[in-house]
Amino acid sequence: MGKIFCKPVSLSDQATHYCPGCTHGVIHRLVAEVIDELGVRGRTVGIAPVGCAVLAYNYFTFDFQEAAHGRAPAMATGIKRVRPDLIVFTYQGDGDLASIGMSEIIHAANRGEKFTTVFVNNAVYGMTGGQMAPTTMPNQRTTTSPFGRNVEEVGMPIKVAELISALETPAFISRQSVIKPKYVVRAKKAIKRAFQYQIEKRCFSLVEVVSTCPTNWGMTPVEAVQWAEDVMHPYYQLGDKKSPDPIKDKED
Repeated sequence: MGKIFCKPVSLSDQATHYCPGCTHGVIHRLVAEVIDELGVRGRTVGIAPVGCAVLAYNYFTFDFQEAAHGRAPAMATGIKRVRPDLIVFTYQGDGDLASIGMSEIIHAANRGEKFTTVFVNNAVYGMTGGQMAPTTMPNQRTTTSPFGRNVEEVGMPIKVAELISALETPAFISRQSVIKPKYVVRAKKAIKRAFQYQIEKRCFSLVEVVSTCPTNWGMTPVEAVQWAEDVMHPYYQLGDKKSPDPIKDKED
């Protein structure tokens, strides 16, 4: 009997360092599957900055670079401009991209750089101790907001997908989720479209992925999935936000 399901060639055999219930591993798998299906593994370069995904190079079988905190888009810009034949993507968390790296991603998108960004939004700084991030939900407790995020003092969570979608420069911007199988299927479609647009040299692309962080949320993995669906999804609404083609995949 032949195999109908197997590990992607682009995914290594490295044991994960991520916490139980963390969805980084799911997203890694989706990226690897897409790279395999598009047949571009031999010319793909990934870039991860400081954060939970700083060791992402352990999990893929293609070239990977590390960037300074928030500076992955700058490194991606340099690599893509010098070697436009390569498929370049950044893999960034919300504490990285939406905080110290906000200007980097905004200007890269506004310039229309032809690389892809996979943006993991778990509403907290994961690696450094669970501090409040720009994406932390109202009243959400973190190590630096033990009484909950006070929006009157620090403002509302930043909706990165909508923010970048407001730029005039053509781009593919989508927000998806990986907390349940039905969302995983949609997330893979969006990630594949993002890479396809890069292969076609059409536009900058970013896929924001709503994710869980049970450890820093102080929840079990099951509780974290439910909280993400009940609290994060209504605010961070899923679906395509901007596309060089007519938008097809609106969230029901």
